[in-house]
Amino acid sequence: MEMTFAMIKPNGVKAGLSGRILERYETARLSICGIKIKHMTKTDVEGFYAEHKEKSFFPELAGFMTSGPTIILALGGENAVAKVRALNGATNPAKADPGTIRHDFAATITENVVHASDSPESAAREVAFWFGQEELVSYQAPESRTGLR
Repeated sequence: MEMTFAMIKPNGVKAGLSGRILERYETARLSICGIKIKHMTKTDVEGFYAEHKEKSFFPELAGFMTSGPTIILALGGENAVAKVRALNGATNPAKADPGTIRHDFAATITENVVHASDSPESAAREVAFWFGQEELVSYQAPESRTGLR
């Protein structure tokens, strides 16, 4: 099972989209191996987005990411990195395919509702940034969703 990292950004949480987004991940047979809700600090943003710290857009990014709570996820499943990126859609919602999370829920490239790791290496680094090994679980998502009655 491959593990990846995903995040529901502050605008997604504030808009009440968390359940709908989590449902899309689970419907795609991804297991929620770790989950937290966190109001990021500037230090969190500087650590997580360290590669962007010197870029001109960083102050706007930091302001947005500290504007409200985020939902931080470790997701597992077959081809989890590629699967989550496909479910999320293109970074720019205007270029995202219909039916993707960003196409359906995001208004701008800056506030594009979700983040996902872009490679297995990034996934390992990003999961480790937010989760200790003892905070992660592993289980196989069901073949189909029948719901509980």
